[in-house]
Amino acid sequence: MTRSLNLDDIQGNVIRAYGRYSFPFARYFFLNISDCGKGRKFIEAVRQKVTTGATWPEGGKPLVTMNIGFTFLGLLKMQIPERTLRGMPEDFISGMKNRAFILGDRDVTKTEAESVGWDRHWDPIWQGNRVGDGDDTDNVHIWISMNAQLQTLGQDEPVADLEEQTQWLRDLCKDLDQGVRILTNNGKNGDQEYQASSAVFQEKNGVKLPTPKEHFGFSDGIGDPVYKGQYPPEIEKQNVIGRGKRMSPEAGWEPIEAGEFILGHPDESQELPPAAAPPEFTHNSTFMAYRKLHENVGTFDEVMREEAKTFAAHQGVSEIEARETLHAKMCGRWSDGVPISVVPTYDEWVAFGDKLGFNDADPVKALQNQVAYLRSPASSNFVYADDMMGYKNPVGSHLRRMNTRDYLDPLNKIGIDPETGEQYKNKNATSALNKRRRILRRGLPYGPRVGEAKTDETEQGVTMIIMCASLSRQFEFVQQQWIQYGLDFHQGNDTCPMLGNHDRHKRFTITSDPKSGKNPYVMSKLKTFVECRGGDYFFIPSMTALRMMAMGTVDAT
Repeated sequence: MTRSLNLDDIQGNVIRAYGRYSFPFARYFFLNISDCGKGRKFIEAVRQKVTTGATWPEGGKPLVTMNIGFTFLGLLKMQIPERTLRGMPEDFISGMKNRAFILGDRDVTKTEAESVGWDRHWDPIWQGNRVGDGDDTDNVHIWISMNAQLQTLGQDEPVADLEEQTQWLRDLCKDLDQGVRILTNNGKNGDQEYQASSAVFQEKNGVKLPTPKEHFGFSDGIGDPVYKGQYPPEIEKQNVIGRGKRMSPEAGWEPIEAGEFILGHPDESQELPPAAAPPEFTHNSTFMAYRKLHENVGTFDEVMREEAKTFAAHQGVSEIEARETLHAKMCGRWSDGVPISVVPTYDEWVAFGDKLGFNDADPVKALQNQVAYLRSPASSNFVYADDMMGYKNPVGSHLRRMNTRDYLDPLNKIGIDPETGEQYKNKNATSALNKRRRILRRGLPYGPRVGEAKTDETEQGVTMIIMCASLSRQFEFVQQQWIQYGLDFHQGNDTCPMLGNHDRHKRFTITSDPKSGKNPYVMSKLKTFVECRGGDYFFIPSMTALRMMAMGTVDAT
């Protein structure tokens, strides 16, 4: 039985990944509070504009959404009671910078003294955050997001309301005598009032269309988990396929318990996640990790060109097929988002795209066909227990690391069944050891939208926004154990081929079915393609909690 959620009390970005709902533009603001009283007035004004998770009426989708979150130092500045603050989880209290050794952002082989200046490649706004010198004027206290719709289909500009909302925020801070002020980031492009993000656009015949791709060219943000109460029953029935938890062949997929993502609700252990007092403050709230991830496009293209030449000669295929295949094996999906667990070979993929109209001569229709497929259950309805050797999808691929599905079922066997001559398959495998490690993925790419050259030095990447009930059990575990380490995938110290740190471990193994007559292939020249440029942990309050903060009535006694 699906429990209902009070969607009016939950912020909308917890319920929806806005990009999937045609909001291809975003601005992320970071603010500092110098006066608690003015901070309360600020929260009350913003609260009335916050987009909730309530179902949008027909034709009533907002042109611009707005949401808000607070760092631990922000809650401290708002004079939240000490008992409430002490009840917050240690990971949130410490903040992302102090957890860098867990996340792989700092070299764990060096002592703290040897690591001085390890964050020099971070954006200045994050270098100056949480420095611990007693000066609070540069600390990030508040995060505000605005997501906007397209102004005109076929162009790459947001609706004018986005700038109007931005000006409203500026004016609000001015009216409060800068008691709450927007922090600027002195980056490569000069002073930046906000982190701008947007979908990557494609341009054909003068028509510009938002795509689901990021700057390496992969379709992104496809298999976000579905949890109880997130959708009406009739929509949940479809959306949960491949995106919930796999129970059995008969039961299929079921939504994950809401408590894995929203505080105050039962989680997969059938317990309420630990939460600070009073319960009304944390109920329907959640935690968020904000990470700006820079993509070294020049290095990625260089490595892939070299590897594709070697792979083409090794496998006896064209360099075009070699590059597409290597991309798919590293990611776990072809560049258009089709999972290689379902469509494992290049020829099958080309035929699949032709069949579904991905290559239609009309660019609008082709993109619509692709997006429709990515939003359908077909793009997520697959398992790994029938491919334990990784013949179709390498066991160390990015996709298998981020969502292990049924791969870790303890009854799975790795090897060849002597009776069938095929891989061992466990039709009854479940995702029981995976369902407590899921995270909600939000955010958009940042950088050039269309038609600009990209190198390691140009500014592009992904503003990664991750939401979950436990930052340590969910986000940090996946980042540390599955992205930056490989033992659960029989990969030793080899890291994720796409997101992992490759300063020391530069390999990625692509297995091959002996029946194909092809040999395995080891990519051995990987470099670090993605680097963190900063961020922090945030508390995303419910609407009730925002009202309590605005009124100064958070009472933990």
